[in-house]
Amino acid sequence: MNFSFEYIDNIIDRTSESIEKTFSFDKNEKLYVGVDLGTAYIVLVVLDSKCNPIATELQYAEVVRDGLVVNYSKACEIVKELKLKLEERLQTELVNAAIAMPPGVNVKSVSTHKYVAESAGFEVLNIVEEPEAANYVLKIDNGVVVDVGGGTTGVAIFENGKMVYTADEPTGGTHLTLTIAGNYGISFNEAEDKKKNKDNSKEIFRIVVPVIEKVGSIINRHIANYNVDLICLVGGTVCLDGFEGIIEKETKIKTIKPKNPFLVTPLGIAMSLIDNKSVKEG
Repeated sequence: MNFSFEYIDNIIDRTSESIEKTFSFDKNEKLYVGVDLGTAYIVLVVLDSKCNPIATELQYAEVVRDGLVVNYSKACEIVKELKLKLEERLQTELVNAAIAMPPGVNVKSVSTHKYVAESAGFEVLNIVEEPEAANYVLKIDNGVVVDVGGGTTGVAIFENGKMVYTADEPTGGTHLTLTIAGNYGISFNEAEDKKKNKDNSKEIFRIVVPVIEKVGSIINRHIANYNVDLICLVGGTVCLDGFEGIIEKETKIKTIKPKNPFLVTPLGIAMSLIDNKSVKEG
């Protein structure tokens, strides 16, 4: 395997820091924006030409479900607001953007995501699948990247650095929250708050183990015809302590996750633009 946790953790730490801090950059160089329309959060990450995170903005939003934009006007509004915040911080116009989709979504859904970014004034120059985007950060040559988001689990198999297979199924953080809500007899929003509270992590973990096991069964089904010896987990849902242990138990394959899996895919979306020859000056 050709990746370094030190590199990954360092760049993710800087991305996290860039939520509050605006890093300096050469005003004459190109900037690259990753637009991530997630089930729970919309995230915009800005990089310089050396893949250094410069600034990041994010907002909780319930505008996407299972990879589909279900509230188009609100999605456009939030992306525009986040773009304006970034431009104010950076004192420059942001033009170049990439977006990502769950594997296997239809052309109409891809177009809708693109229209959301374009409505804010971005020119979308690259569209990648979410697990593929994550691997721009992870740089795994041989193995599986599993992106467990709010609504879906995306699986991508890499051989010699090339993505050879992708799939996506509707199981993710929303399903964990529904399980928690059912267990306690509380509302979805109350269950979401309970899930996010680190003080509840051990108790919550015991409740959602069956859902994590289902994620493991999804992975097993899609890797059955491939020789896989490494699984790397990304996505906000896998931040839950112990998630990787259940997946490793279910798959019998070494399973790892970066320090902060939530920011890997948004960062990778922006990274996917670096080698794009059609990028314009911003």
